[in-house]
Amino acid sequence: MTRHCLAIPAATFFVISSLYSTSAQTQPDNPQLPSTNVSAPAPKPAAAMSEEDLARLYLIKKQYHEAEEIFRRLTLEQPKNAVYWNELGISFHSQTELALALKCYEKSAKLDSHYADAVNNIGTIWYERKKYPKAIRSYKKAITLHDDFAPFYLNLGYAYFGEKEYEDSITAFRKALQIDPESFDPSRSHAGTVIQDRSLSSERGRFYFLLAKSFAQAGNTERCVIYLKKARDEGYTEMHTVSSDPSFAAVLKDPVVQEILAPKPAETAHP
Repeated sequence: MTRHCLAIPAATFFVISSLYSTSAQTQPDNPQLPSTNVSAPAPKPAAAMSEEDLARLYLIKKQYHEAEEIFRRLTLEQPKNAVYWNELGISFHSQTELALALKCYEKSAKLDSHYADAVNNIGTIWYERKKYPKAIRSYKKAITLHDDFAPFYLNLGYAYFGEKEYEDSITAFRKALQIDPESFDPSRSHAGTVIQDRSLSSERGRFYFLLAKSFAQAGNTERCVIYLKKARDEGYTEMHTVSSDPSFAAVLKDPVVQEILAPKPAETAHP
């Protein structure tokens, strides 16, 4: 099934901007021009936005209740449309109605057993409920259905981290970075039919350290430095392992990395 994202088609933006610009225009009063009885051709009516696109626009604008009402209507009109059920689930999910969201995701996945987005979103419900093994199973299933989509691997990495399976976590993150080197950039969040959960319940320092390790293995020194600093600032107690970990070998000579790892000078004792 084709993935539908919340991106509004370019034509929609044109219609909206045209409405405003047209309303602002006035015909100039120029008495020097000869009068004519020839009428200007009537403008073609702009194509109306579909209900589906309007609902997605509401999601983008965080008007979740309005989106919910439209998707409810769409699922009544097309009860076998897996995408609509999934998007109704997202509208509930966005209002923290997790039980209702889960029912919609499960309905969507039942209607289309190959719809990876719905399967992934089921996993996000279990993740938010801290049922990490169930989340991991859902994310793995989504990956078997669509194995080249970075957000699925990111979600899997977070779930493994929640379960304290750190090596599996870093493997999943590394795979996400192989697919999309900008996976961890918040601006690259995949809005639409896929939910990404980036919340952390604990051990933030360790999490940042694992991200630094993933970026070091991917050859991205700049991002490695960013997350090493975050790990240090969170008080991660195993920063010393960087110098002996082969994963960081390529970045050890970087002056900024050396500065991060340098022990803090002992405070001078005053008499």
